[in-house]
Amino acid sequence: MKIKPYGDTLNDGKVQVSFTLPIEKNQKGIAAAKQIAKSMGLLDPAVVHAESIENGFSFYILYGSFGKEIDFDSIHVEEITTKALSRKELEKIIEQEFDREIIFVGASTGTDAHTVGIDAIMNMKGFAGHYGLERYQGIQAYNLGSQVQNEEFVRIAREKNADVLLVSQTVTQKDVHLKNLVELVELLEAEKLREKVILIAGGARITHELAKELGYDAGFGPGSFAEDVATFAITELIKRKQ
Repeated sequence: MKIKPYGDTLNDGKVQVSFTLPIEKNQKGIAAAKQIAKSMGLLDPAVVHAESIENGFSFYILYGSFGKEIDFDSIHVEEITTKALSRKELEKIIEQEFDREIIFVGASTGTDAHTVGIDAIMNMKGFAGHYGLERYQGIQAYNLGSQVQNEEFVRIAREKNADVLLVSQTVTQKDVHLKNLVELVELLEAEKLREKVILIAGGARITHELAKELGYDAGFGPGSFAEDVATFAITELIKRKQ
């Protein structure tokens, strides 16, 4: 199936883009914005909004048409196929399959100071009516908070004999978050812990496919809750027992 974006009518290719330029907002700046849009491949771009920011910067919003189409059927995306179970269902499975508590250790690692994501998954109150892992019977959850260096994270993981490691990362400039995620994998491998844990990444721009590419077992992005993460982790732990 061939598809392309549309705004008013199917396959008209209409798109909206926005960007900031390091120039003053004037007629030349507007012309520069149009030229950039054309270089992106947009047809008949129109600047519908332009404003000065400050210190010689300006912001633009443009509409245009995207002339190309893509073959939707040729796209392959690696996704998590495990259907999320409820907290009660997971608690029952843990009781049946394990004779101990499952240890989860989570943190926002490196220089990341954001805890909203990791708190939503781990804290007892959870998020949007979905209770966090601290409330689950059969799970011992350790939320280490933010700005936990990878070396410290690995040390605590070993100390707690963790089964599952949860790493929350916010997108950073110059892809520092990606470097930090890779560094953690390398540290776990050096400590001979990588194969002993379920390693999961999460964050606003994290996808399962990206996480797998970086050496993680799974990745969870926006809209994920504790039961999504717990279902995947518990399912994988059971598989590894067999």
